[in-house]
Amino acid sequence: MGKNNNRIHMQFAILAIVLTTAIMVKEATSISICNISTNNLNKCRPAVTGNNPPPPEPDCCAVAKTANLRCLCSYKAFLRRYGMEPSNIRPLLAKCGISPPSCL
Repeated sequence: MGKNNNRIHMQFAILAIVLTTAIMVKEATSISICNISTNNLNKCRPAVTGNNPPPPEPDCCAVAKTANLRCLCSYKAFLRRYGMEPSNIRPLLAKCGISPPSCL
């Protein structure tokens, strides 16, 4: 009988860990970096991905216009982790009518 109680407690503990992790992941799906929600980065992904990206969509330009571009300079090295090619940022901003800071 002791083994069954231990097994039930272990299963309950595992369930609690899984549920806690699921809640944490759900809450952490978007963070704000330089006035941009990481979820909104997806709106610009096509325009900064690959060697010949398409022009940015209006939603992407709206995101870019709210961004703190000076702040983004410090994250430039991490943009590849989000599937974005840093060398495509300056052309994207120009197509959106935004003057990029010299660091981008």
